[in-house]
Amino acid sequence: MSKAKEKEKKAHSDAKIHKHTAKDKRKTFWIKQNLKKKKLEKQAAPQKQQEKPGPPREAEQISANWKSLQQILKSSQPEKKHQNGFTTKKHQENAFQRSSVNTAAPSERDSGKKEKQKTVPVDPKEAGEKLKLPAASDSQQSAAPKRKKDKNMPNSEEEGPKKKKKISLVEERKPTEDDLWFDDVDPDVIEETMGAEAAEIMRRKQGIRSKEPETSLVKESAFSGITQTVAIDCEMVGVGPDGEESILARVSLVNKFGKCIYDKYVKPTEKVTDYRTAVSGIRPEDIKDGEDVQTVQREVADILKGRIVVGHAIHNDLKILLLDHPKKFIRDTQKYKPFRRIAKSSRPSLKVLCREVLNVKVQQGEHSSVQDAQATMRLYTLVKKQWEAEISGRKKNKESEEKKKRKPR
Repeated sequence: MSKAKEKEKKAHSDAKIHKHTAKDKRKTFWIKQNLKKKKLEKQAAPQKQQEKPGPPREAEQISANWKSLQQILKSSQPEKKHQNGFTTKKHQENAFQRSSVNTAAPSERDSGKKEKQKTVPVDPKEAGEKLKLPAASDSQQSAAPKRKKDKNMPNSEEEGPKKKKKISLVEERKPTEDDLWFDDVDPDVIEETMGAEAAEIMRRKQGIRSKEPETSLVKESAFSGITQTVAIDCEMVGVGPDGEESILARVSLVNKFGKCIYDKYVKPTEKVTDYRTAVSGIRPEDIKDGEDVQTVQREVADILKGRIVVGHAIHNDLKILLLDHPKKFIRDTQKYKPFRRIAKSSRPSLKVLCREVLNVKVQQGEHSSVQDAQATMRLYTLVKKQWEAEISGRKKNKESEEKKKRKPR
């Protein structure tokens, strides 16, 4: 009997143990399920917060949102294709990098789908193949598609140089007979205001013969004495071996109206080896009984003293005369910048300047120091107001700078 009771107790206890373990299993199963749910909820909670971000408050967040918006706009634009219609590897890789950037907070202007963009590492070759397909659709759905260039409408970049060209054409346009509709104005006045070409047209219109260089450079009925402004020119001859060294042979001075006020040949102090007649116009008989060089130097110095002296490459004339003159009283037509621009040269010749500015032909054969002096004076008087205004402006600027330096700090 005792054995039977023990067996029953064992069986009962085994049944209890079996029932207890089944409950434990169920409990542990549901506990695990609850834990999994809690974990999933915890993971989902930050995603929801990121999907519905609040307005940025810090400067870093604002800059990040602006950068992300720019990247979205760049990725939405269609790819630039080359002439053959295919995109290069560099363009594909750049587009892949733009698309793979993680945008933390999309803009509120987007269409309402606020899903977080996740970066997934992909090979650039595969990305290039994928990007080729949506290029057309992206170009259709882009917010601001590029405008098609009209063939008739020029580009804004091309309009700039065209406008400049038009302006330059207007400035360089030569006067015509239609521009000179009036017929009762002195051609000399027109020449001073509008230029030599306009004066020539007016002379033809009025039936006046075109002037020779000598007459066009001189005002015939003007004052013939010494004026405050004079022009100078010298002719030289060659001495020494091969006539390379120069000495003075002729000096000419004219007043501001082109009238000759001084013209003398100079007796050579050395044996002349090259008269340079083709250029200087000097012959042996001209200087055989010429004036003494020291007398000429003294007379010329007396005329130039305290006066404005005009010349072309005037440093050569003063050097051969062994004279000096204050820089503020010198007007060199070769160094005047507007004349340089017209002749398109840093050292324009007198012949070129007379042709381009005065429409007068000089130095066609043998040179004449009188005619050259008249030409330089005519060039100066043509632009005298502008030239003197520039000099006075520079003088005022220097004086103001000196005053500023003198002021105590």
